[in-house]
Amino acid sequence: MSQRQIVQACEQFRKSKMQFVQEVADFANNQQNIKSLEEAGVISLLQPLILDVVPGIRQTAALALGRMADNNHNLAEAVVRGEILPELVHSVSTQNRFYKKAAAFVLRAVAKHSSELSQAVVASGGVDALVLCLEEFDPAVKEAAAWTLGVIARHNATLAQSVVDAGAVPLLVLSLLEPEMSLKRIAASTLSDICKHTPELAQTVVDTGTIAHLAQMILSPDTKLKRQVFSALSQISKHSTSLAEMVVEAEIFPAAVLCLRDPDEYVRKNVATLMREVVKHTPELSQLIVNCGGLGVVIDYLGNSHGSLRLPGIMMLGYVAAHSESLAMAVIVSKGVSQLALCLSEESEEHIRAATVWSLGQIGHHSPEHAKAVATANLLPRLLQLYMDANSSEDLQNKSKKALKIILQKCTDLPALEPLLYDAPSNIVKHVACQFSKVLPHDSKARRLFVTSGALKKVQEIEAEPGSPLQEYINAINSCFPEEIVRYYSPGYPEALLERLDNYQPA
Repeated sequence: MSQRQIVQACEQFRKSKMQFVQEVADFANNQQNIKSLEEAGVISLLQPLILDVVPGIRQTAALALGRMADNNHNLAEAVVRGEILPELVHSVSTQNRFYKKAAAFVLRAVAKHSSELSQAVVASGGVDALVLCLEEFDPAVKEAAAWTLGVIARHNATLAQSVVDAGAVPLLVLSLLEPEMSLKRIAASTLSDICKHTPELAQTVVDTGTIAHLAQMILSPDTKLKRQVFSALSQISKHSTSLAEMVVEAEIFPAAVLCLRDPDEYVRKNVATLMREVVKHTPELSQLIVNCGGLGVVIDYLGNSHGSLRLPGIMMLGYVAAHSESLAMAVIVSKGVSQLALCLSEESEEHIRAATVWSLGQIGHHSPEHAKAVATANLLPRLLQLYMDANSSEDLQNKSKKALKIILQKCTDLPALEPLLYDAPSNIVKHVACQFSKVLPHDSKARRLFVTSGALKKVQEIEAEPGSPLQEYINAINSCFPEEIVRYYSPGYPEALLERLDNYQPA
């Protein structure tokens, strides 16, 4: 055999390998082909090719592996079982930028499926290799590495801590300063995924000066970057008062409030989430947002949004109102109650209704004036309906019951209370009767209306256990009226009169 034939045979082998990995990579792009590729044992055929001497074959083999693992949880597990990850990771430091991008893709494709598979990536040394890639000159390599680190970090605090321990955070912050917009987005997203788990992780990110860099980007013309920036600021703010104050001290307000009018719905949602996470901590932080015009803008936002986009705004109003009577009144004056009533009537998802009910409770529980604002919006019967509806979730029922009770305990608007006498169960009627027993002794007009509307008659029909709080409230109500009037409206009184008539003997 001549040397030429040997060279031709080797060349043919090389071409065949290249053709194979390219075709597999193309096949793997189509979800319908994944099962057939799995059954053909393609993973084991690709394994030696990721270490091939030809760079193009190595890169394309890694790309094919990544696409297969990306599309299928079982194939991602097969990559781990085949011990491909350590081989892939070990070779990253010595390979070119194309291979590094492909390797990062494989690690991301495996890690995305579960925390267990992410842990396998960590155990293979993948995080350390990815952090080295963040130091590369090529922004595309940095982007691929940052993206994969975010996928790993988002699963849980332990995995996020692994990313932090590998030294990723300072390099991710530096990536925020790079000119490439896509790299900025991914870096902000990954920092957000790290921050979200614990105050300690968020503090680690903050200690690198992240907030100042994020604050400079809130008015960026790039919509996708703004989404990630506000998400990261939200994840930092949510953990503690001190972290929220650090975000506020970066002077992002009132500029951030204006972003609630951004054309992009996800920018608006993330801004509303940021405001929710800030106001929940203290009255002072809530007052700062109110002073920036935050309430009016959030209420407008609720009017222009639907579904899950409304949730952070709904909760933001509840958190503001919860802090004090004056802040709750600010929500009322800004027409927050009527907007929440609209949300309650328009939304069908249980968790959004539950949040709305909770916020109404936070507004109405402070004083009779606050309770009246909720009652006059005709919300008490609606809260009762949600509480008594067998189709309501347990959470919605519990929140409706609690909101109803805390509002009723302050409500002195008797016309709003009266319908509940007819429809509510005894555990709710107890609170209604209590309020009547407080108001009727001091209001003659209310007593007259209580009789003429039929409410006194209804009270006599309520069956209460002797000695119970409900019976005591009924007794207190009855004591506000002459005995003969109470007797007249008591059940059985007309029959007793007729019986007396039958037994009456004229003189």
